[in-house]
Amino acid sequence: MSTPDTADDTRATDYGADVTASESHAASTGFDPDTGRRMKRAARIALLLLGVLFVAVCIDRYVKARGVAHGTADAAAAAPVVDVVRAQAVGATQRLVLPGQTAAWHASTIYARVNGYVGKWFVDIGDHVHPGQVLAQIETPDLDAQLAAARAQLQAGVAQVQMRSAEALLSRTTYERWRDSPQGVVSDQEREEKHADYDSASARLKSAQADVALDQARVNQYAALTQYKQVTAPFEGVITNRDIDIGNLVTAGSTTATTPLYVLTQNDPIRVFVDVPQSAAADLMIGNTAVQISSRGGAAREYPARVTRTAQSLNAQARTLRVEVDIPNADAQFVPGMYVQAAFSLPPRGLVQVPAAALVFRAAGPQVARVDASGRVAFRAVTIGRDDGSMVELASGAAAGDLLVLNVSSQIGDGDVVRAHLLEASL
Repeated sequence: MSTPDTADDTRATDYGADVTASESHAASTGFDPDTGRRMKRAARIALLLLGVLFVAVCIDRYVKARGVAHGTADAAAAAPVVDVVRAQAVGATQRLVLPGQTAAWHASTIYARVNGYVGKWFVDIGDHVHPGQVLAQIETPDLDAQLAAARAQLQAGVAQVQMRSAEALLSRTTYERWRDSPQGVVSDQEREEKHADYDSASARLKSAQADVALDQARVNQYAALTQYKQVTAPFEGVITNRDIDIGNLVTAGSTTATTPLYVLTQNDPIRVFVDVPQSAAADLMIGNTAVQISSRGGAAREYPARVTRTAQSLNAQARTLRVEVDIPNADAQFVPGMYVQAAFSLPPRGLVQVPAAALVFRAAGPQVARVDASGRVAFRAVTIGRDDGSMVELASGAAAGDLLVLNVSSQIGDGDVVRAHLLEASL
């Protein structure tokens, strides 16, 4: 068993060991005296590297800026690049392609001629009909009643004529007896009265006959109108529109407030209308020009027909000539209202043809910019023979093989040197 003194010695010994271990640990975590010098050396190296990198970046930027400046100066000093095309000689015939539209040979909007309602309809859109074919049946109760009343009035008038005829016959025989009586048997006054009665009876008979004629005309009128109860086709064609159905009320007439029954068109042959610009109007005015018609997305078809007729006058607003071409259409390839292209074969008017972009319009007139072998630009006045929009025929001022500038810039003047970039596909 230990004593209190022994326990105190033991605690003192443990405390001394803890202090010694703490001092030993503190000594082991201290800094090396060379650590600060190494950190300063690393900082100096890092700053040096940053300085070298900054100088390299500045030098690179300077070199690039100098290169851009030299490139800009060289580009400014170099001749500008322009697109050019080669003028081509005009062939024996020129092809003028213009848009057109088809129209029916005959087109009829069919209206009702009598008032009533639709009892039946027999054809629909797309049906092919022949002349006189019944298209619809119109029920006309009012017209039927008017016709019956007119016939009754006619019968009454006929009866009235018969009565007046008997009266006139009696008056005539009576007058003849009194007229032929011996002198002194009847007085002159009585003879004149019988004559007057006979004249009155004859007048009443003529009036009755006139009334019968009027009643007969009214019957004929209503009977003629009843024939329009059946709506018939005026010609052979195709129904393109139907605006009626069973029970619809219809009104006679063709005003803007009246609804049509059918639209009928005849499409063989078919018309093609083309608006030709003024520059080509003179060539087509005389007709007999070959034409090729093609529909959008379809194969082109050539027709032996020529220009059939022209308006012989230009449209005052558009300055175009209306040209009509009639073509056969037995296979129904074309229908009214189609967009088509018409290619006319026209005689040449100019020496060369160039794109419209090669022309420059100035106060002195149209010009072209010609580039010679040394790359120098020369502006020349030209005369336009024909202009179809994309291509222009020149009658003077350019020759076949000339290099002409497209879309000439306002910065290019006469005598400037350029670098030509030939566009063979432009023509």
